[in-house]
Amino acid sequence: MKRLWESEALSLDTAVRLVHKLWLDLQLNLARLARPRPESVGPVSARKIRRLLSFQRSLHSSRCFRGVPPQNPLYILDDDYTGQAKTSVHCLFTFTANVVFKVMVQEDYRSRNPYHNAVHAADVTQAMHCYLKEPKLAKSLTSWDILLGLLAATTHDLDHPGVNQPFLIKTNHYLATLYKNTSVLENHHWRSAVGLLRESGLFAHLPLEDRLRIERELGSLILATDISRQNEYLLQFRTHLDREDLCLDDAGHRHFILQMALKCADICNPCRTWELSKHWSEKVTEEFFHQGKFTKWQRDIEKKHKLDVSPLCDSQTQTIENIQMGFMTYVVEPLFVEWARFSDTRLSRTMLGYLALNKAGWKGMVQEHASSGDDTDPTVEEADSDILPQESHEL
Repeated sequence: MKRLWESEALSLDTAVRLVHKLWLDLQLNLARLARPRPESVGPVSARKIRRLLSFQRSLHSSRCFRGVPPQNPLYILDDDYTGQAKTSVHCLFTFTANVVFKVMVQEDYRSRNPYHNAVHAADVTQAMHCYLKEPKLAKSLTSWDILLGLLAATTHDLDHPGVNQPFLIKTNHYLATLYKNTSVLENHHWRSAVGLLRESGLFAHLPLEDRLRIERELGSLILATDISRQNEYLLQFRTHLDREDLCLDDAGHRHFILQMALKCADICNPCRTWELSKHWSEKVTEEFFHQGKFTKWQRDIEKKHKLDVSPLCDSQTQTIENIQMGFMTYVVEPLFVEWARFSDTRLSRTMLGYLALNKAGWKGMVQEHASSGDDTDPTVEEADSDILPQESHEL
């Protein structure tokens, strides 16, 4: 698992490979949820399934991805992989519905966003995959749980506009009005995902009751990624761990752990290797600054609307180093410390180790700026711990 966490990087090619694998996982779990007639199910080679899921095939043998530049669509599952993933003639989604859904998901992620795009979705889905394979979860989760976890990770930022919730509220955006200023982005991601599920007919073979349940539980998972509710979920998680009353035989407790796993996956970038973590930090800061800064050619969004620039979004007063130090200190570290209490594994220790190294790296950069006489940027000690979780939305 440590090797998987370290080696699956965030270039486009590796993101493609990750989503290939994870959607094979999803399709296999759909097959397990089916109710096929025993005489209709052909034999399935366990070795073949392991080979598919371990990704022993070369990426270059996948027809759709030869020479794909970063600007091109990140298709989730190409034709030859779809064919190899067939495990039952009664698989719960048809080939056509699968293709339609994957293309819709890809198109609904806005490629112009530096951070909240399809590659971020691939990164979060890969992290979720790693967490679901942890021993405590692997032995307890049902196929239904795994399906929901991967689906939520894939769609959790669908149609993200590239700005945060406070900006949508301050500009009286129609989404803020529609969702009454409450979990505006997360409600939009959820409803967008439901729309794609219905339009594609991905679960058309399921009874209506099951389809509605998928939509409802998918919403509960996606809504949990609202960073403004971080302390609420963290306190609940810590309380369960202190009381030692989490029981993964209970469906409600399993769902709560899926929520926490998705929250971890969504903000796990600081727990990656320095190269990957720094890459994502630069991307999210670019998106922040696009929302709030002056550019050479025009006033950007917030200053164009004559609004106060949101915390973390003003390139005149903020630096990437200070943003990351505050984010790691007040948001990431408390969550992953509790996750390690829940799942004390090599992967958890690896993530905390990288988090410590990355904090040290950013701290060193802060000190370099301070020693160079650059006093225009606030130090991490001056960062507002109450504001950071609210305004560092969906890092």
